[in-house]
Amino acid sequence: QVQLVESGGGLVQPGGSLRLSCAASGSIFSIYAMGWYRPAPGKQRELVAHITSGGITTYADSVKGRFTISRDNAKNTVYLQMNSLKPEDTAVYYCKVVTRTAISWGQGTQVTVSS
Repeated sequence: QVQLVESGGGLVQPGGSLRLSCAASGSIFSIYAMGWYRPAPGKQRELVAHITSGGITTYADSVKGRFTISRDNAKNTVYLQMNSLKPEDTAVYYCKVVTRTAISWGQGTQVTVSS
């Protein structure tokens, strides 16, 4: 079983920055991919950013150029650096980790962008 602990959410003014972290622990044999998701209209969750074990990244069009995903394989941790935040980025952000044996979700961390 894989446990995920997210941190870094909070309240920030438009144009500000936040950095989310998601640390994985437990029965981790091999992490294939890690990513961040958030709820979207008509969808349960939409992809925000994704990074493979080889470091290939994918971003939602709405966050390209503003958000950067990275990972520390030694720490089994994925980060999401969010810059130039907009009110429409307000959401609960969920971490997802895909290992050889399981797909795991974090509990979510709230990001609120408001003046």
